[in-house]
Amino acid sequence: MVSWTRTSDPPRLGRGAAILILSMGLSACQDKTPAPSGHTAAAPPAVSVIAAEPKAVTLVKELPGRITPMRIAEVRPRVSGIIVERTFEQGSRVKEGDVLYRIDPRPFAVELDSAKAALARAEATLFQANRQEDRLRQLLTGQTTTQAQYDLALAAEKQAEADVAAQKAAVQRAQLNLDFATLRAPIAGRIGRALITEGALVGQNEATHLATIQQLDPIYADFTQSVTELNQLKRDLAEGRLQQASPGAAKVRLVFDDGTLYPHSGRLLFSDVTVDPGTGKVTLRGEFPNPGAELLPGTYVRVQIEEGVDSDAIVLPQQAIQRNNAGGSEVYVVNDAGRAVLQPVRVGRTLGNEIVVEDGLKPGYRVVVEGFQKFTPGSVVQPMPWVPAMQATASQAQSK
Repeated sequence: MVSWTRTSDPPRLGRGAAILILSMGLSACQDKTPAPSGHTAAAPPAVSVIAAEPKAVTLVKELPGRITPMRIAEVRPRVSGIIVERTFEQGSRVKEGDVLYRIDPRPFAVELDSAKAALARAEATLFQANRQEDRLRQLLTGQTTTQAQYDLALAAEKQAEADVAAQKAAVQRAQLNLDFATLRAPIAGRIGRALITEGALVGQNEATHLATIQQLDPIYADFTQSVTELNQLKRDLAEGRLQQASPGAAKVRLVFDDGTLYPHSGRLLFSDVTVDPGTGKVTLRGEFPNPGAELLPGTYVRVQIEEGVDSDAIVLPQQAIQRNNAGGSEVYVVNDAGRAVLQPVRVGRTLGNEIVVEDGLKPGYRVVVEGFQKFTPGSVVQPMPWVPAMQATASQAQSK
């Protein structure tokens, strides 16, 4: 056993002991170094973006309207009498000239016979007057009668001719009344319900409404547009900011209440020349084919009219547009540093699920469409190409 004697100087260590103590100190220092935690920096959130690129866009304006028949005729009697027969099926198609009703023709047949008899009597009187005028003319040449007697015979002849003409007109009138006893369709189309049945007296004091015929193919759609918007459209077309949608009449489409698009497109016929002073709107009319009678008069529809073509428009999905507290429009744009920053924009009309951006964007800007909940303004993001939901669904279906 070795013992140390306390002195004023510390004991000296050998070389080996010093090296051992130094290595132990280094190990202790290394043990105090903090161990790695195992966590790395979070990756930037991925967002879907779309590049703002100009393209030609057909500008479509959707306006409210109602369906009206191309032609409409109310069947009314032109003579008085008792209805003895109805010959049409209610709601069926009729052709022009088809028999619809028959009024008792016997009174009119009697009137026609009476008029013909009066005509025969007038013609007989004319025959006698002609013979008398001819005899007196010959006697006047031989100076065996006076000029006054001949003038009386000539006047009687003229009066008999007038009586014959009057009786001929009476015969024609009686024939017309007899013909009017048979009511025919004035136009071709679909006839509605019968308003009068057999046995009813019609046309005694006024022309009774018997039925209505409407021509439904083609058919009209009347709709209204603000005169301010109409004038602005004309200015844009005249100044070249818009191109005409088609060289002929503008094309129009119909949309039903449930959002269904009518399969047949129509054409814009005209715009009215009078502005409604109460609403400041002008009426426009479109014509549509209606082979299956799907469009019925009075139906409320929305009319889509192709107003023109903007050849340099920037269009974005509606979901990309944000609204600030002041009600203005803005979008998130990914800048060159990879940060999502707000960009104020001015938007125009809506085209289905898209919206036209009139000012605030330049070609090539990357606009955020999806993933707004993943970042705050100014945050670094990872832009990914945007794929519409319908396109993505179709791709998944094909991959399966």
